[in-house]
Amino acid sequence: MRYLCMIYGDEKAEEVAGVSDWQTMMEQHGAFSGAAGAAGVLRGGEALEDTSTATTIQAADGKVLTTDGPFAETKEQLGGFYIVECDDLDTAIHWASQIPHPGGRIEVRPVMEFD
Repeated sequence: MRYLCMIYGDEKAEEVAGVSDWQTMMEQHGAFSGAAGAAGVLRGGEALEDTSTATTIQAADGKVLTTDGPFAETKEQLGGFYIVECDDLDTAIHWASQIPHPGGRIEVRPVMEFD
């Protein structure tokens, strides 16, 4: 089963972090990607631009309304994700716990499979 591991953190706190902190975190993500890839569980992943670049759409009655920014104000923002393929939730949690996320959270959710 595939699992989406969503990485949430505080964008404002990350802005304060220095270049060396960013480089260290990117190296840690590279190490995670290498380990998960070597284990055959990594199916993809990406970092996301800041929420200031987001556009939220709402479609109703044949019209599309766009709004700048994310749908809701939150203390933590979605910053990136990985997709892992594991036999069960416990194994997905094991891999998700190794994703670098200083001060943030990882949400693990099964991907709905359609035949």
